[in-house]
Amino acid sequence: MTQPVLSVRDLRVEFPTRSGTLVAVDGVSLDIAPGEILGVVGESGAGKSMTGMAVLGLLEPPGRIAAGEVRLAGARIDNLDERGLERVRGREIGAIFQDPLTSLNPVLSIGDQLVETIRVHTRCDRRTAREQAVAALTAVGIPAPTTRIDHFPHQFSGGMRQRVVIALALCANPKLVIADEPTTALDVSIQAQITALLKRLCKEHGTAVMLITHDMGVIAETADRVAVMYAGRLAEVGPVLDVIREPRHPYTRGLMGSIPSLRSRVDELVQIDGSMPRLDRMPPGCAFHPRCPDAGPRCARERPDPHPVGTGAVACWLEQGGVNGG
Repeated sequence: MTQPVLSVRDLRVEFPTRSGTLVAVDGVSLDIAPGEILGVVGESGAGKSMTGMAVLGLLEPPGRIAAGEVRLAGARIDNLDERGLERVRGREIGAIFQDPLTSLNPVLSIGDQLVETIRVHTRCDRRTAREQAVAALTAVGIPAPTTRIDHFPHQFSGGMRQRVVIALALCANPKLVIADEPTTALDVSIQAQITALLKRLCKEHGTAVMLITHDMGVIAETADRVAVMYAGRLAEVGPVLDVIREPRHPYTRGLMGSIPSLRSRVDELVQIDGSMPRLDRMPPGCAFHPRCPDAGPRCARERPDPHPVGTGAVACWLEQGGVNGG
C-alpha cells in the first residue's frame, strides 16, 4: 500500500484551566493518501479546526498535544520544536484559512508575498521566484497574472483573494494542505469555483488535503472520504458517497437528514435535538447519547471507539453488537 502523506494516531489535545483540564480532541486517528481529499465535518465545537491546528503545530497556548502522534510522510512532526515546525510549514504543509485577508499582508503586493514564500522554501533567486509566482497565479485562474502580481490584496475580490491564498499554499509544492473552511465567506457560485480549483490542483500535484468544513455540500462535491467529528472524537469515517447515501452513525444520519434535497419533497427536515456538550460538561459514555434517538443503557456507560464497518469505521454500539450489551 502507498504510505499515507498524513498519519494521525490517537491524537489528544488538552487545555489546562484552573478548574481542570479540558479535552478538545480525544483519541482521533486518521490517514490521508497522496492526492486524496479527506473532508472533516461536524458542528461548531466538534474539534475539526483544533485537529488541523494540531497538525500544523499552531495550537494557541495553553493548548497542547497531550498524547498521540502526527506523522508526515512517515516522519514524526508533533515532537518538533518551533524551528523544526517552521521548516515544515509552507514547504511540507500548506494552509488555507477561511478569511483570506488574515493570510495576506495588506501592505505588501501579492507578488512580494508569493516571491518571499517561494524563496524561503526553495532557495531560488528573485527572478526565478517571480516567474514561479506568475505561473502559480496562472494555475489558480488569476486573469492577467503578469499585471495582477503587482497589485495589493484590497484590489482583489474575495474569490480572487482566496485563489491567491491557494497559490500561496501550493507554491512550494507541499505534500499536505490543511484547508480550514476555505469557502465559507464566499457566495455559492464562487464556492463551486474554489472547490473545483482545489480538487484539480491537488490531483495534478498529488497533494493530500484535509478539508475542514461544516458544509456537507462542499464535502460531497470535493472530498474522496469524509470523517465526521462530534465532541472531539470521530463518529464515522468512510468513502464520501457511502457516508452520504448510507450513514451508519445516528449523528451522521441526523446531519444528512437536515439537508434539503432537490430529488424529493419532504414536509419537515430532520432536527437533532439538543446541542453539542461543553468541554467541561462532557457526558459519560458516548458523548452523543443525550441527543441520540437510538441510545440504550450501554451508550450512557461506555464510550465506543471507531470499529470497522463495511468500507469505513463507526463509533457506535448499534454497529458493534447493540446498545444493551456489555
